[in-house]
Amino acid sequence: MKRLVVLAFVLAGGGAGIALSQQPAQPQEIEVDKVKDNLFVLRNGGGNTAVFITEKGVVLVDTKNPGWGPRILDKVKTLTEKPVTMIINTHTHGDHVGSNEAFSPTVEFVAHENTKANMEKMPAFAGDKQAFLPKRTYTDRLSLLGGNDRVELYYFGRGHTNGDTFIVFPFHRTVHTGDLFAARATPLIDMNNGGSGVEYPQTLAKAVAGIKDVETVIPGHSPVTDWKTFQEFAEFNKEFLTAVEAAKKAGKTADEAAAGLALGDRWKDYGMTRTKDNITKIYSELK
Repeated sequence: MKRLVVLAFVLAGGGAGIALSQQPAQPQEIEVDKVKDNLFVLRNGGGNTAVFITEKGVVLVDTKNPGWGPRILDKVKTLTEKPVTMIINTHTHGDHVGSNEAFSPTVEFVAHENTKANMEKMPAFAGDKQAFLPKRTYTDRLSLLGGNDRVELYYFGRGHTNGDTFIVFPFHRTVHTGDLFAARATPLIDMNNGGSGVEYPQTLAKAVAGIKDVETVIPGHSPVTDWKTFQEFAEFNKEFLTAVEAAKKAGKTADEAAAGLALGDRWKDYGMTRTKDNITKIYSELK
């Protein structure tokens, strides 16, 4: 299969840079999955974008990589004639905020306060592009709109970054997890934007305990799944951290811990490509 270098995401903190990964060529068209009657997921082009059609307009969750804005808008127009009135960014990475600028500055941009601070460091939001930064932020929890259109935002702590938002659509018993749960795999820990491998499991545990009455989950980069799968992901990360802490206590180096990591058959279907990287980061936090 022909392969090429693609942008994985934009790291925005301190020494800003671009993370590159060797991946297969990605589809260039957006595909739509219907989650509920007025809730959809747009796949490809970056993180999963949720489209929530409310009484007065469309709420989007994340805007994919740069250049995908027109394709998002074209696809939204096939679902509704209503305008996009609100965009919620789950976190700071370029494959989730990259096309904010394709939308009208009159759109209400919303994110966690730490995510806004991280986005302010990104060259993509410098100068007049500041108009596409979040204008509305929150600390722990924020309720938007009302009735069947209500959207609840939750922050439970550091993990993928230090500003990851869970977006809950209560009427549809659905949550968008952003990249705190991107897929059934070892997660990416972006320490340049405040992420933490040590705190990751407790953040997920708080989400499991704090988000009620949800049955459907929209992950950051994989197909729509269920709440049980998210709970399983939380348990996986707890077990991963416990194993790494035990290896460090036993005097193993990070390389030795990665080579000898054994989590059991329960996790045999999980992608483990970030094992060594995550162990190295957790070791740096445990010093």
